[in-house]
Amino acid sequence: MTSNEITAGMGSENPAIGLRAVGALHRLAEQVEAMNVRLARERGWSWEQIGDALGVSRQSVHAKYGKRGR
Repeated sequence: MTSNEITAGMGSENPAIGLRAVGALHRLAEQVEAMNVRLARERGWSWEQIGDALGVSRQSVHAKYGKRGR
């Protein structure tokens, strides 16, 4: 889905279209999060700093991204 399709889907009265838009937004958010966690680690941020910025614990962010080879 393109960003225009996501935007249109968010306002749709058709649940199938709306739910596809939600799925696309989740996938996009995961990609943006992963990219920025990787960037923060490359710039020396601690897991605690990243967790604070994301509003989660350092343990949860480390469990999700710590074993990916940064």
